[in-house]
Amino acid sequence: MVEDLELRRRRLKYRSKHRGTKELDLLLGVFAERQLEVMSARELDLYEAILDADEVDIYAWLVGRTPVPPAYDNDVMRRLLAFDFPRALR
Repeated sequence: MVEDLELRRRRLKYRSKHRGTKELDLLLGVFAERQLEVMSARELDLYEAILDADEVDIYAWLVGRTPVPPAYDNDVMRRLLAFDFPRALR
């Protein structure tokens, strides 16, 4: 059965805010609050795959410490990397 998109968005928002490290919780949480509502089911799939990655890796990608691996280099990751975190966190 196809999961209701609204329920799925709520679940992904929760996962974004409860990763385990405060820094990543904050970054992914604010991104999820601002972006998940406009994502299609396919984009939610891509975002969920990003959330399935190790939190240390995700943080390193977001701060530019390491390049994003090809498996995660997609539209949603590029949106995440381009997201204006400083402005969103004000």
